[in-house]
Amino acid sequence: MAPVAQNPARPAQGAGQELNKLGRGRMRIGFALMMAFLLVIGGRLVMVQGLDVGNMAQAAENQRTVVQTLPALRGKIIDSKGKVLAESIIRYNITVSQVNFAEYPEYDHYVVDPETGKAEIDPATGTYKILKYTQDEGLQQLADVLGLKFADVKKAATGDKTFNYITQDVSPLVEKEVAALGIPGIYSEAVTKRVYPMGAVGGPIVGFVDAEGKPLAGIEQTMNDRLTGTDGKRTYQAGKNGIIIPTAPVRTEPAVDGQTVQLTIDQDIQYYAQQAAQQQKQQYSAEWVSITVTQVKTGKVIALADSDSYDPNNVAASDPKNIGSRTVSSVVEPGSTSKIMTASALVEEGLATPMSQYLVPPTLTIDGQTFSDAFVHGTEKRTLAGIIADSMNTGTVMAGSKLTPQQRYDYMRKFGVGEKTGIELPGESPGILADWRNWDGRQQYTVLFGQGVAQTPLQTSQIFQTVANNGVRLKPTVIDSFTHADGTVETPAKAPGVKVLSPATAKDARDMLEGVVTMTDYKVVGIPGYRTGGKTGTSEAPADNGVGFQGYTASFIGMAPMEDPEYVVGITVQRPQGDIYGVTQGYTFNQVMGQVLRSYDVPPSTTPPVMPPKFYK
Repeated sequence: MAPVAQNPARPAQGAGQELNKLGRGRMRIGFALMMAFLLVIGGRLVMVQGLDVGNMAQAAENQRTVVQTLPALRGKIIDSKGKVLAESIIRYNITVSQVNFAEYPEYDHYVVDPETGKAEIDPATGTYKILKYTQDEGLQQLADVLGLKFADVKKAATGDKTFNYITQDVSPLVEKEVAALGIPGIYSEAVTKRVYPMGAVGGPIVGFVDAEGKPLAGIEQTMNDRLTGTDGKRTYQAGKNGIIIPTAPVRTEPAVDGQTVQLTIDQDIQYYAQQAAQQQKQQYSAEWVSITVTQVKTGKVIALADSDSYDPNNVAASDPKNIGSRTVSSVVEPGSTSKIMTASALVEEGLATPMSQYLVPPTLTIDGQTFSDAFVHGTEKRTLAGIIADSMNTGTVMAGSKLTPQQRYDYMRKFGVGEKTGIELPGESPGILADWRNWDGRQQYTVLFGQGVAQTPLQTSQIFQTVANNGVRLKPTVIDSFTHADGTVETPAKAPGVKVLSPATAKDARDMLEGVVTMTDYKVVGIPGYRTGGKTGTSEAPADNGVGFQGYTASFIGMAPMEDPEYVVGITVQRPQGDIYGVTQGYTFNQVMGQVLRSYDVPPSTTPPVMPPKFYK
């Protein structure tokens, strides 16, 4: 049998099986590669959309996130009765990015619920309510809200600037209306504005801040840490046009406002005292006048008045010399008001009593130094009370010579001379008190009647507060309390008093001061129904260039009611013109002290006045 020929085009059975296996393998590889590719793409989508390994979503959110500073309000300054002397108000500047604004010839405006601040939803469609406006329509709305001309608003909004002002210093209500318009590229910036509702009343005490908010004077400066608050912030997301995305969350960290500083100053008494100071300045054509009202038993300063007090709302209109309080910064020789210190020291040391007797000559020469009085008299038999009543330099030196120079110095220091009082105002002077070892042959005696030493008007008032307060000197203060943002009231600790005199000595000193009123012709300081006492003072004023003297300083410091003094009023007149002996502060003291006693309902005196004899037989 012949062999069968094989067809060369048809593989053998074994070869076909191999080919089939190879095809299926290729298909499996292709499928596997395809699945791997899909897994890579799917994983990438998971990472991008789900896990966001590359923080792409966060980056996109960051680009939309806006952090807006919420400025804290500077704390208020109020008087003792709560009347506002200084406060900050929020104002807004309306700004524009001309570049952003130009991108939207037409824009969508989400209708926002004014109560909730959220975008309103149309119940019919379930979508946000959207209105469409052209640029000019939006600018007209903006002009109407701001009360400006359309042409002016359009000019400010047109151009290639990224920042420009539309207007400045608008109220929060107006800013809210502007924001509700939702115009692309229109923004607002919050600023605080410091205002002083009482104007010049207490201006040198309150002080002021400059345009950048830097405190430059008064309580604004010394209490800056208390008055300054902590800014908050508002974080939100905005679209390309700068408008808040209404569906995105808004996170707010509220600002913490500064503390309210309550002063001891009584605005009504301060106003009255300032008017009196200004009247005295004009009456005598003086350089300046200061009036201080102090509460005896607390050291609280009720009024610290300076003539030509400036208005913190318009500092530029004031003479720079009037910016500070002269009551705490100006140094003058106290003159005869210091004689009460000498008399008190003599009594405290047991070297005299108000009835001690002195044969006082017309002039007194001691250690080669000659002293005389402001009035002509012969040799007189005077009591110490009589020497003080008629303000005799001769008798004061005669009596005061019993004190050693160191005792004279030590008592002056005890009364606070030569050191700052510590009142909470800037620019306070310690005065001038040379060490007793450096006194020359004349100064060792002139300090007994207030020459050769210099004090601020406040320091002189503090001496009389000490006598009025049974010999205890208190730190004068203009700060009553601090109220924190949460309403907590903080009262500063009271500084301990300094015992200078015994109560008995202080009583004797007050009797001598009352004798100035009852036993002389200086009865003009008397206030009907009240016992009063005090002391005049006159001294030469050092020239501004430090060489010699130029004019005089006249003063009167008094207290009432004398049986239990509650207030001290001090008046200082610098360089009055005319006859110095014609200058009197008695009427002004009468008016200011009378106003204080009535305002605080101080009961009238029920005991007769003290009338210590001036002479002995």
